[in-house]
Amino acid sequence: MGLLDRLSGLLGLRKKEVHVLCLGLDNSGKTTIINKLKPSNAQSQDIVPTIGFSIEKFKSSSLSFTVFDMSGQGRYRNLWEHYYKEGQAIIFVIDSSDRLRMVVAKEELDTLLNHPDIKHRRIPILFFANKMDLRDSVTSVKVSQLLCLENIKDKPWHICASDAIKGEGLQEGVDWLQERERECKGREGEREREKERERES
Repeated sequence: MGLLDRLSGLLGLRKKEVHVLCLGLDNSGKTTIINKLKPSNAQSQDIVPTIGFSIEKFKSSSLSFTVFDMSGQGRYRNLWEHYYKEGQAIIFVIDSSDRLRMVVAKEELDTLLNHPDIKHRRIPILFFANKMDLRDSVTSVKVSQLLCLENIKDKPWHICASDAIKGEGLQEGVDWLQERERECKGREGEREREKERERES
């Protein structure tokens, strides 16, 4: 079973399909991460750069996952916004060894956060500071500072250091998404109880 099997409770979805957007600059490791999240019998042995975008569909025991793997190449980034409405969670991947392009990653993240289809939604964003195994990589704390993640006040977010090739750090991210969902369900349940009390009074 892949790690995405553990996301069956994500966002309280009782539907059969879950939409996750996987974004980030080219060569950050998005496709490798998606591959590791899939069930082991569906994983690819050879990973090639994504041209435009690819849609990965695979099933767990109870759900069908659709992951939009969006190319991070400059000429394709304008495609991202066409899928924001469908996204129920976002995975944003950063190459933690490429400090020169961290500024570009921040610009793309700012554009994403200010987009009308994202801005007013409490959509969870999971950041992977990927390629932590490389010598030139910086820590996830440093990546968070460079991207100014502390300025994200209206959405739940989390950053994990990861090595997508080995699969390290991915489980932490999946666990965080599940925890956000439990909190969200708890708040919804409390609101329902309050409404019930108001009706009774």
